[in-house]
Amino acid sequence: MLRRLAFAVFLAAASAEAAETSPPAAVMDRHLAAYNARALDDFMALFAPDAALFEFPDKLLAKGTAEIRKRYEARFAEPNLHVDIVSRMVMGDKVIDRERVRRTFPEGPGTWNLVAINEVKDGRVTRVWFIFGEQVLDKK
Repeated sequence: MLRRLAFAVFLAAASAEAAETSPPAAVMDRHLAAYNARALDDFMALFAPDAALFEFPDKLLAKGTAEIRKRYEARFAEPNLHVDIVSRMVMGDKVIDRERVRRTFPEGPGTWNLVAINEVKDGRVTRVWFIFGEQVLDKK
C-alpha cells in the first residue's frame, strides 16, 4: 500500500505536459515504477492508443490499449511481481532494457530473464519487442 501511495505522489508531481517532452528513458522510468507498484491505470496511461507488443522479431502479442490492458491485468494481481533493470541502453527513441522479472508462474514463483526493446514517441510507449529468456523457478 505504501508503494502505491508513494507512486501516486510521484505521478502527481509529473504533469501531462512534462510527459510529452520527456526523454524516452524518463518515460520508461515512470513505466517501470507503475509496473512495480502494480498501478495498472498509471502503467496503461503511458502507452499510445495504438501501441503494440511483439515477441521479437514480429509475432504480435497485443495491439491497442484494450488488448494490452487485458494482458497485464492478471499479471498485476501477482503478489510478488517486480522487475529489476539489469542493464539499459538508449538509442534515439529506443530504450533497450535487460530485465529480471519476479513472477508467479503456474509451476510456482521464480524469475524470468528477458530483453525489452521499447519505442517511445511523444512521451508514450508505441511499440515493445520482447526477447524472452530463461524462466528459473525458486528452489524449494
